[in-house]
Amino acid sequence: MNPWQGGGSAILKKAEEIAKDVLAAEASRVDREAAWPEKGLRTLLAEGFGGLVVPRQYGGKGQGLLMLARVCELLSRECASTGICFGMHCVGASVMSVNATEAQKESFLTPICEGKHITTLSLSELGTGIHFYLPQTSLIAVSPDFYSLTGEKVFVTNGSYADSYVVSAVAGEREAPAGQFSCVVVPNNSLGLSWGKPWNGVGMRGNSSRTMTLRSVRIPRANLLGREGDQIWYIFNVITPFFLVAMAATYLGVAYSALDEARTHVVRRRHAHTGALSQAPVVQHRFGTLWGMLDRTRRLVYGAAASFDNGEPDALISIMASKAEVADSAVTIVNEAMTLTGGRGYSEGSKLSRHLRDVRAVHLMSPTTDLLRTWIGKSFLGVPLLAD
Repeated sequence: MNPWQGGGSAILKKAEEIAKDVLAAEASRVDREAAWPEKGLRTLLAEGFGGLVVPRQYGGKGQGLLMLARVCELLSRECASTGICFGMHCVGASVMSVNATEAQKESFLTPICEGKHITTLSLSELGTGIHFYLPQTSLIAVSPDFYSLTGEKVFVTNGSYADSYVVSAVAGEREAPAGQFSCVVVPNNSLGLSWGKPWNGVGMRGNSSRTMTLRSVRIPRANLLGREGDQIWYIFNVITPFFLVAMAATYLGVAYSALDEARTHVVRRRHAHTGALSQAPVVQHRFGTLWGMLDRTRRLVYGAAASFDNGEPDALISIMASKAEVADSAVTIVNEAMTLTGGRGYSEGSKLSRHLRDVRAVHLMSPTTDLLRTWIGKSFLGVPLLAD
């Protein structure tokens, strides 16, 4: 059955099949070799997931944040790198879709929906750290038809492998007020675009999170998303919601898988002097605590995503809170799962050892947990998010 004709349950069933049949078989190699998860991503695109969040009028599947969250969680139970790479593709596609011109639809959205094009975000810079909304990359008009783009981006997920990049830049003077920047789509084959050394992280090793250098890259004006300088609207209405939900769901998947690994180990484990480990009250208590933590965090993420899909006014605050809560919960769950499995989980090459390394990145990926909690506090107190 075509999953796109069977409703949400059929879409999720197909995503789970891909995760178990393709991603699970590739995950160890992706981690060991720090390899970009091409097979998993290409399979997702071939099955129609490339246009998951692209509106139907552009040829996409028209799904919202809740479906993105559920799909990313399922994928990340087997391979977090694939989950986040797919999530960043969806974020880039969502940004392109908001105010797409006919030319952008033809050049980018149609190939994305046909499974022939992978995109991603390119926002972070070394000089501004976690403040991804303060780009220093410059966008200069050099003719009626072209811009020149110069700067350096860091930690670009899908770096060098994506077909295009949604790049943030300041049009004209770098001293423009906070939030007054633009986003343009940069094709991967652009002259003047180059890449730093391959990604070699402690965890999330398949991300291909690389440095992008742009030296007077000529970009058609037709690749400008929206109007010059209005990208702060995109940041808080498109990029941040989609980005945070994709990340939160990715680490939900890691936490679920870690807890399931611990459960499988404990159910099978027997001690000669005390019998089944699963019969120990202290072990039962710890699993009950961890399951409650996972379940309430998942409900927060899914509820926040659904509130965004429904256009509720406080959705963004809930989304920010969900990613911050997932960060704390996922790290705790994976750590506790490692303790519950003992030396077997701690062994090199175990699934839990990969989860332990992958999950630590959740606090580091911008917006970081500390920044999110500050933003939440500002929102609650009625202080503008970008106020000093």
